[in-house]
Amino acid sequence: MTAVRLVDVFSDRPFRGNALAVLHDADDLSDDEMLAVARWTNLSETTFLLAPTHPEADYRVRIWTVGGELPFAGHPTLGSAHAWLEAGGVPRRGGVVVQECGAGLVEVRRGDASGAGMLRFAAPPLTRSGPVEPAEVARVVDALRLDPADVLEAAWVDNGPGWLGLLLTTPDAVLACDPDRARASGMKVGIAARYPDGARDDGVDLEVRAFYSDDRDFGEDPVTGSLNAGLGQWLVPAGHVPSRYVAAQGTVIGREGRVHVEVVDGVTWVGGATRTLVTGARPA
Repeated sequence: MTAVRLVDVFSDRPFRGNALAVLHDADDLSDDEMLAVARWTNLSETTFLLAPTHPEADYRVRIWTVGGELPFAGHPTLGSAHAWLEAGGVPRRGGVVVQECGAGLVEVRRGDASGAGMLRFAAPPLTRSGPVEPAEVARVVDALRLDPADVLEAAWVDNGPGWLGLLLTTPDAVLACDPDRARASGMKVGIAARYPDGARDDGVDLEVRAFYSDDRDFGEDPVTGSLNAGLGQWLVPAGHVPSRYVAAQGTVIGREGRVHVEVVDGVTWVGGATRTLVTGARPA
């Protein structure tokens, strides 16, 4: 029998983060079988752990949505590293886990710069960055039914999935967003706004929401590591947020995601809590 884990990522409270199904020892599965499993679990992502092909990697992961494979995604990276470590994985480089995925090698470490606490990954380079064409901004703002006056800036923050980011004026504008599902088809958009200093006593600095679509549906992702990585790579250098901050995500859909972002020596680290909530097995 081969292990299966359901891991909750990016929340200190069980069942309030983003769920991930992780299948260990999945080298025997074909692409069609992986897609079938991902559609059966019906989660935002399902991952499959395989033997690495790169000499520096500890394991290889393939990341699937119900619509196909992704080269990289954030909560699957942390959840897969958590599952691999929990199953007895020992990193080649001490406390650094090296994950091999479609985007290349990704480092995963424990905690903040001190090395204590939660898992965190080093954000991969953006594959697309910079300003968004005005016509595309107008199309996205219209589809999300936002007031154009609430949009401060827009930028591509794509590290694989295709994210476009919008910085809004207030967290209230983020929370009130009510997209038109038909007009937003085909978009992958993240919206964010900073809380004024001291506005929240729980340490949250940024409110984030992520909207995505595939060949089946349009929806809202509970908590999104890849988007938050891209937002950090945009917003910190631009001076919109400090070099270390906490983002809340999933508020509108009943989740309590907390994403810890920190830029150290030019590297954007994205971390959060990880916890296995269900374990099981599949036939060998």
